[in-house]
Amino acid sequence: MENQNYDESAIQVLEGLEPVRKRPGMYIGSTDERGLLHLIIEIVDNSIDEALAGYCNVIHVTLQRDGSCKVTDNGRGIPTGMHKTEKKSAVEVVLTKLHAGGKFGGSGYKISGGLHGVGLSCVNALSEWLEVEVKQNGKIYHQDYKRGIPQNELTVVGSTNETGTTVTFLPDKEIFETTDFNYETLKTRFKEIAFLNKGLTLSLADEREGRERKDSFHFEGGIVEFVEFLNRGREVLFEKPIYINRVAENYQVEICFQYNDSYSEIIHAYANNINTEEGGTHLVGFKNALTKIINDYGTNNKILKENEKLSGDDVREGICAIISVKLTEPQFEGQTKTKLGNSEMKTYVEKAMQDDFGAFMEENPNYAKELVLRCVTAQRAREAARNARELTRRKGVLETTTLPGKLADCSSKDSSQCEIYLVEGDSAGGTAKQGRDRRFQAILPLRGKILNVEKARLHRIFENAEIKAMITAFGCGINDEFDESKLRYNRIICMTDADVDGSHIRILMLTFFYRFMRPLIENGHVYIAQPPLYKVQRGQSVKYCYSDEELENYLEEFGRKGCEIQRYKGLGEMNAEQLWSTTMDPASRTLLQVTMQDAFEADEIFTILMGERPELRREFIEQNATLVKELDI
Repeated sequence: MENQNYDESAIQVLEGLEPVRKRPGMYIGSTDERGLLHLIIEIVDNSIDEALAGYCNVIHVTLQRDGSCKVTDNGRGIPTGMHKTEKKSAVEVVLTKLHAGGKFGGSGYKISGGLHGVGLSCVNALSEWLEVEVKQNGKIYHQDYKRGIPQNELTVVGSTNETGTTVTFLPDKEIFETTDFNYETLKTRFKEIAFLNKGLTLSLADEREGRERKDSFHFEGGIVEFVEFLNRGREVLFEKPIYINRVAENYQVEICFQYNDSYSEIIHAYANNINTEEGGTHLVGFKNALTKIINDYGTNNKILKENEKLSGDDVREGICAIISVKLTEPQFEGQTKTKLGNSEMKTYVEKAMQDDFGAFMEENPNYAKELVLRCVTAQRAREAARNARELTRRKGVLETTTLPGKLADCSSKDSSQCEIYLVEGDSAGGTAKQGRDRRFQAILPLRGKILNVEKARLHRIFENAEIKAMITAFGCGINDEFDESKLRYNRIICMTDADVDGSHIRILMLTFFYRFMRPLIENGHVYIAQPPLYKVQRGQSVKYCYSDEELENYLEEFGRKGCEIQRYKGLGEMNAEQLWSTTMDPASRTLLQVTMQDAFEADEIFTILMGERPELRREFIEQNATLVKELDI
């Protein structure tokens, strides 16, 4: 592939770098762990741009022992020539000028994943030190920076027949709340990137003391393997996913989907490798085309009755789909800038679907008929669920004015200050009611294990007493009717026994929230209470230990003689005062916030833990048994 004149003339400057250190949040979102990881993603995005242009197929990321991070690719290398207007090397321009790069209307890249374009200069400004090495034109170039300021000129330090860029940086402790990179989050993101770029090898290594590990991702099948991965814990309807690929001068449309035996839909849409969580024109095009093609086939082949019409929900039940588009000038909209706004992508996606999926349906009549009949079944089940919902609404079950009888509500009406404990069992529920601060803490006891919603249609869910109690108490509705403004509690706290049954009940609750009230998790409303495992009494002194490790450390420090150790089997073994001081008092309790850093990883965990494949559950338990304390659902 020819070079397409990617040299110093392709680098255009928009504005200086000065504001970044003063207001880092404006450029990387935050200065917490998320902002820290954004530094690595910014550098990797540059390498991905080289991959999209066809010049790079290997990216290595190393978390080094001294806390720094090294990112290496085998692309063309940042241009090293002198920039005409800036009178310095193009490398230095890219590293010291905000919005300088080959993405801003120049000839550098047709398709670029850079969402905000702040790139290397922003990383440089927020690093204690940064080193850049470029292999290009048979030479190795090197330059050092401290807090964004060059310490020397770009210098030739060797010769090579390779090309590529290596950036090594140490995040600045003056800027970031933490400078400890989260390996798991990076691993998840890199796996996603590798799925979206078939043939790209993306490796991650951790060389930090005591944490040594490596992972490498390479998927020749690209998004086909992505769909197969997402469907791993499910029974699929047909053997192979449907794959569509359209490549044109200024855009590419890649679509892959496959139906499974679940009752939920999984659709992830991407634009230039960016997860467009708020959807956009490409997603609208896919949904419109899918509904039209299946309806047209059903009508033309007399599978659907006259005037019978399948809705979008009907045709998407059980679908697992990836839509990945790449385009020259992406326009991102929405609250978090993750909604694609380019109107032309709707047309491109619809045409690709009509041409390829439409033809597939005509050429595979057995598949097509079975798919339409499945959608008809989904329609009937949805009608039954609608009737069940209306019946429960008429009975007042879903109205917030009629709260469950067993709910001990709080007196405050300020939802931002209120919290509700979902407590396992009536006994523990009674203790919690006695021990709570009734001004802002509500208690809802749940009897036994709630329904596993992973294996049930909606009408069965409305018939489950415990789930109905939660829906009514929360007040915000579920699925399409979910309205966060009506949520009656800012914190929803799962409080179960510290045993296997308690863990299972907690997973059942989280599965329900994930499938039917996902914004509760996405927006940080769901927590897990941490009751103590042990009570250690030495004379009049009482110590509560929340883990085996904490107990061991305590006994090592103070000895074992004269200690009475009580292992709590359940919440009901504590009296009201003990439950308050250890688990419910905001001044002393520990709550774990349930986060969803990545949708497809969370979806896979729920599917494995709650799905129909026991062998996958066993494999998951064997692999993660030693990491249970670190598992973040």
